[in-house]
Parts: sequence; structure tokens; C-alpha cells
Amino acid sequence: MQPQIILLKEGTDSSQGKPQVVSNINACQIVADAVRTTLGPRGMDKLIVDGRGKATISNDGATILKLLEIVHPAAKSLVEIAKSQDAEVGDGTTSVVLLAAEFLKQCKPFIEEGVHPQVVVRAFRHGAELAVKFIQEISAKVKRGDEKEQRALLEKCAATTLNSKLIARQRDFFAKMVVDAVMLLDDLLPLKMIGTKKVPGGALEDSRLVAGVAFKKTFSYAGFEMQQKKYENPKIALLNIELELKAERDNAEIRVESVEVSAESNE
Repeated sequence: MQPQIILLKEGTDSSQGKPQVVSNINACQIVADAVRTTLGPRGMDKLIVDGRGKATISNDGATILKLLEIVHPAAKSLVEIAKSQDAEVGDGTTSVVLLAAEFLKQCKPFIEEGVHPQVVVRAFRHGAELAVKFIQEISAKVKRGDEKEQRALLEKCAATTLNSKLIARQRDFFAKMVVDAVMLLDDLLPLKMIGTKKVPGGALEDSRLVAGVAFKKTFSYAGFEMQQKKYENPKIALLNIELELKAERDNAEIRVESVEVSAESNE
């Protein structure tokens, strides 16, 4: 039997077994510690500066993990967990990262004592089944036919998610706006149809919900100050062509085949 030969890139570190599993757990713990202080209403914001000098201030777990540029393969799994949570639920990115890291922390002593990882995984799966069963027992039933009760529950959920955001003091104002925006959608329209337009100036309470389509357009042509700024019940034309004039290219080339053609163009 010929021995197997594995070719690795220069600088590649190859390790396996129990030491590598413990190393993976330690790497995940370091990532969790980076976002641990952002959890909760009293969580602190993180200031992150990338290689191009762009500064980002946020306490959102998924945003912070994206900007950290994590290289460790096992630690990257926490980034994927936060992305999945953000895509499916839209909130709880920091909580799911800390929960996963805490699970790894609790199983670390068993790995060091020689317990096989598959045994730990089976225990986690059994614990997940018990947790789901307990959540179903304590869950509150919502009457879909009662619109007032359903709306009040949606506003409470929206206000809860805003407790840890920068607009926590205005959570009641924005919670009603968010629920109004969601209620405007029907079953065929996805949530991504709801957009946000940022306009500099004004207070947070000046934000408003437009039940329709809003475009952010800056007018810079001559005399735009005299134009009417508001129209009621207008007729809108949808065109697939551009109406704005484009500047000609400086390196345009004109070829003249005869003198008569040149004389006629000058006239």
C-alpha cells in the first residue's frame, strides 16, 4: 500500500484531534468577547475603522462581525450564524453569537476530558428538542381575527427590538411607523419592498411614512427655485429612456467626405 501524500500551501498549519477542537472553541470565545459588551439596552457602541479609513459606529452584532474581517475558519462560523439570524429574523444577532459561544464554553471541559464531539452534539440536539417543547408550552396564542390585539402585539415586538438601538428613546414613535409600513403590504409583496430614504436635517420625529413610492431627487437646473414643489393628483409617465442631456465626449471624431458637405453643415 502506497503512503498518501498531501500537498499544502506554504505557511499552512495542519492540526487535528482534541487540541484543534479546543483551539476552535477558544477562537470563537474571542469573537464573542468582541461583541459581548454591545448586548442589551445598556450595551456600548463599537467604533470600527477599516483599512481605507472609513469609520463605522454600531452596536449591531452582524454589522460588527462583518467589519472585523475574521480569518479563522471556525470563528467564521459565528459570522455566518449572525448573518442567518439577521436574514431570517432581523434581530438578535448579538444574542445568537453569545449563545453559541456559551454552548462551546460549557462543552470545552468535556472535550478536554476525552468525550467524543459526536456525544456532545447528540446532547445538544436533545436539549434543543426539550427547549422547543418548553417554548411551545409557555407560548402565547394570538387571535388572528382580532386586528387590534394583533397590532398591539406587533407594536410591542417592534418596540422591544428598538430597545438596544440608537433610537431607543423614540421607540414608541418608530414602532407604530414600522407596523404601519408592514400592514400596508399584502401577501404577495415581500418585506424588502419597504425602503428607507435618508434626508439630512430635522429631528427624528420628523420622519414619516409614505404610503406609496418615494424618490430622492436633487434638482440642480437653472430656475428650479421657481418651480412648483408640490402637486396633488398628478399624472405620472413611466419611461424607460433618459431625459437628461449628456455631455459629448471630448475625443469625438468627425469625418468629412467632401467640401460641399462641410459647407452645408456650417450653414
